[in-house]
Amino acid sequence: MDIENLIKDTFTAREHDAPDGDAVLAAARHRIDSRRSALSRPLAVAAGATVLSLGAVTGVVLNRPDSAEQSRTVAAGAQSSQAAAGPAIADLRMPYSLGWLPPGTVAYRTQRINVGFGAAGPQAPLYGGEYMLTVTEGGQELFVDVQQFRMTDVDRAAFKSGPGAPLTIKGQRAAESSVSDGAGGYELYVAHPDGGSMYVHVSAGQGSTAPAKQLVEAGRRIAENIQFPGATTVTPSYGLRDLPAGMRICAFSVDPGLADRVPAPRGPNTSYSLGTCTVLPTVLITSAAAHDVAGTPGKPVQGHETRYVDDNGYHRLWILNALGETPIFVAGEVPEAELYDIANRLVLPH
Repeated sequence: MDIENLIKDTFTAREHDAPDGDAVLAAARHRIDSRRSALSRPLAVAAGATVLSLGAVTGVVLNRPDSAEQSRTVAAGAQSSQAAAGPAIADLRMPYSLGWLPPGTVAYRTQRINVGFGAAGPQAPLYGGEYMLTVTEGGQELFVDVQQFRMTDVDRAAFKSGPGAPLTIKGQRAAESSVSDGAGGYELYVAHPDGGSMYVHVSAGQGSTAPAKQLVEAGRRIAENIQFPGATTVTPSYGLRDLPAGMRICAFSVDPGLADRVPAPRGPNTSYSLGTCTVLPTVLITSAAAHDVAGTPGKPVQGHETRYVDDNGYHRLWILNALGETPIFVAGEVPEAELYDIANRLVLPH
């Protein structure tokens, strides 16, 4: 079985135990699709961009070339402060970068990132990653969604507006939506050189209008400027270090958080899936658990109180107040001692 499906099935099967997995991300996606969520913090994107976390700001910033030197200076100061307080939280690398976006102020509503590595190809991403952004210029708002579908090729592309039309993007087979200024906006699938496809979606935001020509031109140009391999990284709200032998990060997700979650986590919501990346089981780690903390007091983790539950061999551990008032949730079908061992390897903000 493909490890992508293994990880997806695990998140799905344990949504009730790990509520900040696909359930929360799906809720965020629903809000984006229905145009009801509020805008998040601004960011700017350009070719060869690097994601940097600016001090206590909970958003993630991608810098245009004209601000790169200033961003490096800010980043260096932030890293120096963190180094003085404790281990640095390592950035997570995206498998591709967005080399171009429409002009305007760029903000991401939700950024979902899933990437892992297989034993047969240590550098090949299992999940391709996804950018979900808004671009505002002169009162007009555009929604942009870019993601990689490893299991869907151009011939199986499905469009919200109906049948697609074939075209070529930088020598690669592609298909685009036949109706671009309707409710579904403009959609494009272009063949990925390593199999599957890249998906680009551009549409007008709520209360905005955009002619089909603008959406088509923007979507095609975004697709033409996707850069492999990616130089973009993202700073999570917490990290991991020195994982046990045979265990590594198989997938991760980072998003700026849902506005109605109280208390809000310190930094972007971050989730990891750990394991061998070839077989189950996996260990899920997530911030901003949506359900009430449960269980009985467990052993302290890095000076924090915990709550622990053994659900017929599926162990769940809440590390209280790990991110401000927000707990971190660790769960998996692994021995209790291993779960605590992983929890003590978390790199928390200071």
